[in-house]
Amino acid sequence: MIQPDWPAPARVKCLMTTRADGVSQAPWTSLNLGDHVGDDPLHVAANRARLRRQLPAGPGWLRQVHSARVIELGREPNPEADASFTRESGQVCAVLTADCLPVLLCDRAGSVVAAAHAGWRGLAGGVLEATVAAMQVPPEGILAWMGAAIGPQAFEVGDEVREAFVAQHPQAAAAFASQPTPGKWLADIYQLARIRLAHAGVQAIHGGGRCTFSEADSFFSYRRDGVTGRMAALIWLE
Repeated sequence: MIQPDWPAPARVKCLMTTRADGVSQAPWTSLNLGDHVGDDPLHVAANRARLRRQLPAGPGWLRQVHSARVIELGREPNPEADASFTRESGQVCAVLTADCLPVLLCDRAGSVVAAAHAGWRGLAGGVLEATVAAMQVPPEGILAWMGAAIGPQAFEVGDEVREAFVAQHPQAAAAFASQPTPGKWLADIYQLARIRLAHAGVQAIHGGGRCTFSEADSFFSYRRDGVTGRMAALIWLE
């Protein structure tokens, strides 16, 4: 487990899982929490039960579709969304990732928390800005923590991805390094997220730097392995 290093209020609790200490067998070894990736459902259930023992309630799992939709936990069953927030104690916001960027957010007063799944499509589509807006607190009072995602030395993308970001924020060009193959770039998803959060008014941005692709012993990576498991990033209020 990873404990975020950020100055969150005392009543804000959060963590990100790694691939260690589960029961799933290869290629999902071992703490796979995704129930949609072909793993044995009994193994997924056992892994989720292990996680549940560290939480005040079952996580509010989402049906993630790389969108910018944000929901308030508890308002609809089995929601299709890529971010959630809550102001209620004991409700656990959660997102699953295996290269995409998980972002956890809270306000300095400890009154609201949120979790967002930011793959490049969701990031370009405004999932972080939508999450900040849904929290309904001044953005300068929001703290953000970025969990493990595919690093800038491994995240190869095409022209269309670069153009999607640069068209909205010209400074995003600095987050792309050209490659020998024409039309290919290495993208820094952490830098792209910092730009988007800053434009939304969030000034306190922490985390970043862990690479799911290169740290095979610690993290699942869809880009690296294809068939693989999912980690969870979770946040709640005591």
